[in-house]
Amino acid sequence: MTPRRRHAGYSRPWPRAQTGGTAVKTIGLLGGMSWESSIVYERIINQEVRARLGGVHSASLLIRSYDFSQIEQLQGTGDWQQAGELLAADAARLQDAGARILVLATNTMHRVYDQIAAAVSIPFPHIADVTGAAVRAAGLSRVGLLGTRFTLAPGFYRDRLETTYHLEVLVPTEADRAQVHRIIYDELVQGVISDASSQHYLEIIGRLTEQGAEGVIAGCTEIELLVTGDDAGLPYFSTTQLHAKAAVDLALAPHED
Repeated sequence: MTPRRRHAGYSRPWPRAQTGGTAVKTIGLLGGMSWESSIVYERIINQEVRARLGGVHSASLLIRSYDFSQIEQLQGTGDWQQAGELLAADAARLQDAGARILVLATNTMHRVYDQIAAAVSIPFPHIADVTGAAVRAAGLSRVGLLGTRFTLAPGFYRDRLETTYHLEVLVPTEADRAQVHRIIYDELVQGVISDASSQHYLEIIGRLTEQGAEGVIAGCTEIELLVTGDDAGLPYFSTTQLHAKAAVDLALAPHED
């Protein structure tokens, strides 16, 4: 195994949690982008561990939660390099503190996935990969994608789904993309849940369906605060659910060391 990096103040990893005679790997969570959605990750991960192990079991978590204002400013100015350096440094600290799986609790910030991955040697599942695999497993080939304007930008999320998973990915019109983005940043990350905005999203999903979408990907973790699978009316891929459960799969997998 590649030696873990060491940083001042993080020199002694936390011990592994024990489940009977089995060690449960600690999940390192990069969250707070926004906290409205990253606490959903925590809930899903803990509920999933309890469901699989029973009793009073819960997950072993190490969490770095950001002041989202800092991240949002870097997004707004397009300084992805600095954002990547920030997250990569904290990812390495989580590894040094004892994390054995790393989870980035946001779709948009996977734009700096490669920088973060280069800083750690632990499993680090990409949210688009677990989503693309789920779409393929469902037997679909054409899906709609909702997300921030950063997520829908060329060369990122859509390209990964199309190139790696051979999906046809439909995105909203420019006006609809602006509406989706505005609702995320002006409402959802600030804890505002509006019936009117939910209706806007459903109308946008309807237009993607008219274009031939067989399912829809909630490509922003906050979207799932507003629209559920029951609302969507077609196969709905919750990236938060898929990503969180993939982390639990890794945490409960047999240890190699």
